Amino acid sequence: MVTTEAVPFAKSGGLADAVTALAQELDRAGHDVRLLMPRYYGIRRDQLFRFPSPLRVQIGEEHYESAVYEGRLPDSEVVVYFLDHEELFGRDGIYGVGGEAFDDNLHRFTVLSHAALTIGPRLGWEPEIIHSHDWPTALVPMLARRGQSSAHQPATVLTVHNLGYQGSYPVGMLPKTGLSWSELPESGLLHHDELNMLKAGILNADMVTTVSPTYAAEIQTPLHGFSLDQVLTSRSERLAGILNGVDYSLWNPERDHHLDVNYTAETVALKERSKSALQTELGLPVTNDVPLIGTVSRLVSQKGFAELLAPGYGALPTVLTEMPIQVVVLGTGEPEYEYQLRRLSDRFPNLTAIIGFDDGLAHRIEAGADFFLMPSRYEPCGLNQLYSLRYGTIPIVTRTGGLADTVRDVTPEGGTGIVLGHACPSEIINGIRRAVTMWKESPNQIAAVRRAGMKERYAWESAAGHYLEAYARAISYRASV
Repeated sequence: MVTTEAVPFAKSGGLADAVTALAQELDRAGHDVRLLMPRYYGIRRDQLFRFPSPLRVQIGEEHYESAVYEGRLPDSEVVVYFLDHEELFGRDGIYGVGGEAFDDNLHRFTVLSHAALTIGPRLGWEPEIIHSHDWPTALVPMLARRGQSSAHQPATVLTVHNLGYQGSYPVGMLPKTGLSWSELPESGLLHHDELNMLKAGILNADMVTTVSPTYAAEIQTPLHGFSLDQVLTSRSERLAGILNGVDYSLWNPERDHHLDVNYTAETVALKERSKSALQTELGLPVTNDVPLIGTVSRLVSQKGFAELLAPGYGALPTVLTEMPIQVVVLGTGEPEYEYQLRRLSDRFPNLTAIIGFDDGLAHRIEAGADFFLMPSRYEPCGLNQLYSLRYGTIPIVTRTGGLADTVRDVTPEGGTGIVLGHACPSEIINGIRRAVTMWKESPNQIAAVRRAGMKERYAWESAAGHYLEAYARAISYRASV
């Protein structure tokens, strides 16, 4: 696998968790899995093995020599190769700093992509599959098909974790990719008079996967396709939606060391003690008379924060004013939404907003909240709704992507959460009103929905099996070329 991030070495979002968890699960199943990623400043050299000679990467007329270090993923035999090039990767951020992307990201990740096809033969190891993740490594399938970086041409798989990020650059930057102008028409890079890394990956990969079945269908429509819907539709036979899994060794209320009180589906009533502890920690009135709604999220438009916070029509001020609830929000993101949350937190005593990230607090919110709000405009997979199910915290979600695949709307016959038709203020308000009504009038239903959610399982073992099927298909397609 070639990636820009993997826990515990570097992380900006769920990509890092998914890459590591999938690699570890494939390793447990007996497969030889190795990762290639950059060595950023936060990754210490003194804990890694350094190869005696550098790796030479040729890009067009230029060549780059990079040191290569080797480590392991925790609790596994998965080898991690770190590409160490001070000029390109010797910095604190992965993609940028302070919300601004690095100007040379195309150049940085092009070197990483070329290295992915060079390092195997250099180390005497030729993989059957190279698995790329998102636009920064989406050049790999095109380079493999081009067949100039290695005599051996492995099959390629590209996973699209979020189609909204595509790696678009001016056409004049083509030489940074190592391609000649004569190769541009057949490369798949050209899109609306720009270079588009993700498009090239989609068109050249032997298999394309994304992180939920519903999202795989959605991205083939104009509404969620971000201008690549027709490209994806043209490759629909090679597109598979595979739900991410959950690391239940980390997200398990029975053994979670972040909690003062652990509980199971049979002792879920103990959640009330977690709720009291969370209210105390956050300075909210300690009471079980009103439901506590939690959110842990990036504060960005995709996650529904415009619909929640927009002055004049946002849903959050309305529900804080009109309904007997408490709300806690933890996250960072766009300055506008951080400002609005701080302002509302000062105005409403039943809202606590923490701008930042605290992993332990995220666990305590999952355990202490009664409901978990995710009003996303689109959600490729989503993880917090899966954590919420496991912790007996009833998710309130929009019917999109992985949220639609994992949360069943509550009816008299059952269900695991409250599902909104789409992300808009009125839907959010009505969904929270349903939650408040259920809390006040149907405690037995609350208990039943909690227990149903806690019995759901979305393990990486199942996801890894689907990836193995995708790998087999990719090898078959490559063999037929």
